[in-house]
Amino acid sequence: MPSLKDLKTKITSVSSTKKITSAMKMVAASKLRRSQEKAESARPYSSRLEEMLLSLASSRIAGEGVIRLLTGTGKQERYLVIPVTADRGLCGGFNSNINRETTKYIRSLENEGKNTSLLTIGKKSRDFFNRIMKDKIIESFIDLGSTGAGYDTAMQISNNIQSLYFDDQFDVCVLIFNKFKSAIVQEVTQQQLIPLDVANKRTEDDEDVKEERKDNSIYTYEPDEASILQDLLPKNISIQIFKILLESNAGEQGARMVAMDNATRNAGEMIDGLTLRYNRTRQAFITKELIEIISGAESV
Repeated sequence: MPSLKDLKTKITSVSSTKKITSAMKMVAASKLRRSQEKAESARPYSSRLEEMLLSLASSRIAGEGVIRLLTGTGKQERYLVIPVTADRGLCGGFNSNINRETTKYIRSLENEGKNTSLLTIGKKSRDFFNRIMKDKIIESFIDLGSTGAGYDTAMQISNNIQSLYFDDQFDVCVLIFNKFKSAIVQEVTQQQLIPLDVANKRTEDDEDVKEERKDNSIYTYEPDEASILQDLLPKNISIQIFKILLESNAGEQGARMVAMDNATRNAGEMIDGLTLRYNRTRQAFITKELIEIISGAESV
């Protein structure tokens, strides 16, 4: 049976932990608001840019150089998989969901006879895959910042991916990240970045896009489709990566806020239980001492 001193020490320790988790919850809630605004403001720009590229892709332009970002290499044998996680933990299953989905995806590709390599974003994915697939990691990007990565970081990642692509290191590039839905919901999402996934591009979430594509309007591009693609395709990769980083950061803050809220609640319940146990133990000690005093007095 623990002593009163042990119980009091546990109560003090859990109370300190509760203060920390409560403070982390408030910090995450504050960061979530700003991160959510950034993520939601980036969505229209990235989606409209993809719309324009999809429209241009319908002209069936083919060629070498930058246009390969649209047309692909003609093969789908080598995959570059990019998991996007956080640099820090204490955010529930945010990181583990990405790592688990990435592992499952790589295993499925390998079962089909595909070659896979990894470019990790975030310390949690780097550390995880260093333990189980170290030989597949080409490069890692960490220290993205507590407020999320900036466009400079997205540009750096984009340039590295394009360098690997034009050096004929892979045929298909797929990113796996948490798409921000709400403070309590983050959806693990796969997005094919290279080549542009024209056939399977999903537009179910945007009814306006559906209506616009039913319109069958004819667009005139100046100077010509090829020149516009030469300029927009590299920018699209940077924009999509930047959007994904913003989505991931907003999801991280939401997951951390919920995790810290649950931890604070659990700490409060633990304190209540320990306090009740402390009072009962103290009462038992007092009763025992009284019985000893009364028994001693009667014996005299």
